[in-house]
Amino acid sequence: MSGDSRIDMLMAAGERIDAPEALRIGLDQAVAGVGGLGGMVHLGGGGSGHLYLATRCGLSESLTEAWKRVGGEEPVAPALAVRDNALVWTPLIEDGESGGRTGGRAFPLGSGLVSVPLPASRGPQGALTVLTAARDGPGPAERSLLTAVAGWLAERLHEPTLPQGGPPGWTWPTRSDLQRSRSGSGVGTWAWDFATGTVHWDETALALLGAGSLPASARVEEWMDIVHPQDLPQVLAAAEAAIHDRGTYSAAYRVRRPDGRYSRVRARGHLLSGDDGTPYRMLGSLQDATAGPSGPPPEHIEGGSLTLDGAWRVTRIDEEAERLLAPDAPPVGTVPWQSVPALRALGLEAACRQAVADGRPLTFDAKWPATLHLYRIRLVPVPGGVTVHVTDATQERVSAHPGEDRATRLEELAGSLAAAATVDDVIDALADRVLPLFGAIGLLVQLVEGARLVTAGSRGYSDEFIALLADPGHPRENPLTVALRSAIPTFVSSPEEFVRRYPELAHLPTASGKQAWAFLPLIVSGDAIGYCSVSFDHPRTLSGEERTLLTALGGLTAQALARARLYDAEHRHAQELQRGLLPRSLPELPAATASARYLPASASAEVGGDWYDLIPLSGGRVALVIGDVMGHGLSEAATMGRLRTAVHTLADLELPPGELLFHLNDLVSGLGDDFYATCLYIAYDPTRHLCSIARAGHPPPAVVRADGTVFFPDLPVVPPLGAATPPFDTCELALPDEALLVLYTDGLVETADRDIQQGMADLARSLTTAVRGTPPGESADPDRLCDTLLSTLLPPEQHTDDDAALLVARLRPLPAEDIATWSLPEDPRAAGQARAHVRGQLGAWHLDDLTTTTELLVSELVGNVVRHAQGPIGLRLLRSRAMICEVSDGSPATPRIRRAGDLDEGGRGLQLVAALAHRWGARYTAQGKCIWTEQLLT
Repeated sequence: MSGDSRIDMLMAAGERIDAPEALRIGLDQAVAGVGGLGGMVHLGGGGSGHLYLATRCGLSESLTEAWKRVGGEEPVAPALAVRDNALVWTPLIEDGESGGRTGGRAFPLGSGLVSVPLPASRGPQGALTVLTAARDGPGPAERSLLTAVAGWLAERLHEPTLPQGGPPGWTWPTRSDLQRSRSGSGVGTWAWDFATGTVHWDETALALLGAGSLPASARVEEWMDIVHPQDLPQVLAAAEAAIHDRGTYSAAYRVRRPDGRYSRVRARGHLLSGDDGTPYRMLGSLQDATAGPSGPPPEHIEGGSLTLDGAWRVTRIDEEAERLLAPDAPPVGTVPWQSVPALRALGLEAACRQAVADGRPLTFDAKWPATLHLYRIRLVPVPGGVTVHVTDATQERVSAHPGEDRATRLEELAGSLAAAATVDDVIDALADRVLPLFGAIGLLVQLVEGARLVTAGSRGYSDEFIALLADPGHPRENPLTVALRSAIPTFVSSPEEFVRRYPELAHLPTASGKQAWAFLPLIVSGDAIGYCSVSFDHPRTLSGEERTLLTALGGLTAQALARARLYDAEHRHAQELQRGLLPRSLPELPAATASARYLPASASAEVGGDWYDLIPLSGGRVALVIGDVMGHGLSEAATMGRLRTAVHTLADLELPPGELLFHLNDLVSGLGDDFYATCLYIAYDPTRHLCSIARAGHPPPAVVRADGTVFFPDLPVVPPLGAATPPFDTCELALPDEALLVLYTDGLVETADRDIQQGMADLARSLTTAVRGTPPGESADPDRLCDTLLSTLLPPEQHTDDDAALLVARLRPLPAEDIATWSLPEDPRAAGQARAHVRGQLGAWHLDDLTTTTELLVSELVGNVVRHAQGPIGLRLLRSRAMICEVSDGSPATPRIRRAGDLDEGGRGLQLVAALAHRWGARYTAQGKCIWTEQLLT
């Protein structure tokens, strides 16, 4: 097809074609006419100095993502064409780059870009660009065609359908006008700074655009991202025309709100120019134009209006509203539903609060008690309150209003069901959206589990009735089984009809308190997963439209419940896994009384990596550990389980805290670069009332004194496991008397609106308040303290994105009278002296029944030191829940049991120790080692 034929086709499209369609048709013809691979059209963004992508053809979104905004001074084809006001050809080299002519925006196909400017009276308003495979560039015929298409496009962009100025009589609002608009007219203001390309919006304008769509100050491209793609060319063209022609800017367009829906706004603006006449800023206003492309803005809705402030008091009411609402018009300065009793039952209060909470207009119908007139009420949230528009809808077709309301509620229901994660969420969405839609009062959802139906949720039914439904004696033929078997909804309009159909269930209508029902089967992929029942408190025959609507709702509900059941099952399995990996209970130890809590994230089926533990050590000592594997998921939970097992193993080897973290760091590093974990390990020695502490990336513990004051020990800062470089420093902390030790993960003290430092300060205040609130003569209970901290720092209504673990321990020293220590000589006399010390001390402790066994143990242990080790030799007896005997020496070599032959003279000593003691073992000390035994006390 020749270029002239293509131009003829464009001309045949007519003069009234809108800008988006013109751009699409023109670009298609340009790409086809030069045999291109694809194309783009960029339009100027006014004084911002940038070009913005308005439409594309034949190019994927991933290829054109980098072309959405092009700087006016960049050495790329579209910018060069606008800057030079001439056709530009930029060949690409073999590897897809273009020597800087694409600005890093390489195309994997083609060998060149040809761009032609879109003409306007004061210079080009944009550029049309085609990606072509012609290595020598476009020929004369192709250049002529591109220039003609660009001219045709430019004419359509400047058609009268595009607003070039304000309506007759419109003037820029004064300061007082703007102040009045902020108090309730719904008119926002904005300012566009051309030098920085930033647009500033006031609160009203942001509310109209949709809370969360834009920040108060945004780049022009952020604004254009929320403009409907079909409206973007007109918006850009109107802005460019206003700047080039020094005219007034006016445009109506759609914007995408945070919930994905579009609303329509109308923007007007005028230019501010410098002394040289160059525009540097545009100031404008923004109004809600959702009523339609040509409809009036909300402040011109027919009928009356009144304005409520933030305290719901009437601040303004016009004459029409007073006439419509007479004699129940609320006086200025009063709260409508408080000053006028007749207005209390209309639901105005709930509707106003809902509109303000949602941040979007809300419309509903109400029948006025005094006149029985039907009024249409539209609530429009504005900064500091809400504007109430009232129109008389008595003469309108009644059938139109339910349809409009139902369409809105169906849209809301679909959104709620799509967002529902759990079965309870689905039930809540149905109760909130479906029951008001049909004027129903009862909802019952039962799901198939095996061979029976189980109630998943209900509204409007008593617990007794739900228990009655669980009775296995119900007949097999009932409305539920009929609906499930036939996969066809069952509608019962009265109790008489119910009894006539199901005489064996005649007691159910009276027991339920309902008089009409809709039984909807829930079918997913041909399988019945349950049913949903919607019921009414009066006999009712549903219309064909209502039955069709309920049937459709059954399908939506079934899909949502199927997803929710999978989510619930996954969440339940995840929680079972988490509970299995964490300690089932903490041990009761003489040196420590502890309690712990684990709180999962609020809205996640995935398990977390937080863990805690309390581990008994030799010599009456105890280890407290808490950690957090970074991330959420099954792999993180599995890593947490491996770390917890490793900590138990390393603790049993009696490793010091720093060396224990050294081995944990090797374990985490071996898992790969994607795994990191924090850990805090504390070994408490009750004989010295001293803690040895090492940490890796974890917050420090909180130490609570007896008077309630709290401090956090100053510990070395070390990166998390997997990123840390050994060695790990070990610090010693002497605990105050009656001290509490509180270990926690960052999920307890750090949230989206609270940094960790603030969270630690809040933790300290909560601990002080709780401890000082303990009755005189009592000690703070760790179990109650855990509950108090969770309810204070992470209340149930607060959403949390991270799981949290908490361990609270009361540490007790071993009394001095329960400790006995002696030094022994390094010769064979040591064993006899040790036996004498044991006899005397056990007699003083009234443990004579242990004397013989303990003498044998001590004699064997001391004899081994004299024969195989070196001094100094020490003996210590500890009376606790068990009788602990410790023999220390200066040799690092630890003994081990070996099998002695029949003729061997030695090697049976440790076998004797293992047979006589309940437990025995060895641990390293700063001077050498210590061999210990435990004997249980009756």
